[in-house]
Amino acid sequence: MPKVTALKRQKKNAHRVNVYLDGEYAFALQDIVAISLKVGQELSPNDILTLKTQDVFQREYDRVLHYLSYRPRSVREVRQYLADRDVESGIADNIVTRLQRAGLLDDAAFARSWVESRDSLRPRGRYLLARELRQKGVPDEIIQEALQSVEEERSAYRAGVNRVGALQGMDYPTFRRRLGDFLHRRGFGYEIIRETVQRLWQEMQEGKLGLQSKHS
Repeated sequence: MPKVTALKRQKKNAHRVNVYLDGEYAFALQDIVAISLKVGQELSPNDILTLKTQDVFQREYDRVLHYLSYRPRSVREVRQYLADRDVESGIADNIVTRLQRAGLLDDAAFARSWVESRDSLRPRGRYLLARELRQKGVPDEIIQEALQSVEEERSAYRAGVNRVGALQGMDYPTFRRRLGDFLHRRGFGYEIIRETVQRLWQEMQEGKLGLQSKHS
């Protein structure tokens, strides 16, 4: 069996270790995988295959961690990311499992985070939120649980308040149509749109909104 004769850390990538067998370069491993090797150790063909598989797993796992660092992801998003990288399905399954066990990949937590972020930045209705989460591959039962925290009347009002500044000076039919269309695109239903439009029109007429002129 070939014997490990040298382990050399790469100059351009400190996390990669070049493995030499019988005096010849053989392959490279992530340092966390190479840590199990020592000079003089003999490696069977099966040992080498196992090391290379562990290396692929670790490299792709680290890449997924970086992918997750930008924002929370759903399980489907991570699986699609790995598929786009042509990662073998067995390795992809193991990566997903490890992330789930570590609490780093959780569709329920992802759905809650998505709903909270949307409500904070761009309020929208349950219908649109549900559609977005389905597109991310989140199961319906998890979506319904996450949407329980959504107060559509409050969200519609907040979305509308941010819009009415650009609608000052319009007559009521135009105001109702413009604001209604806007709230409809945000996924709110007819009754909530009707009540929100009426409320904001009245408050705007009574000067309760403190809006700046659209020409200012």
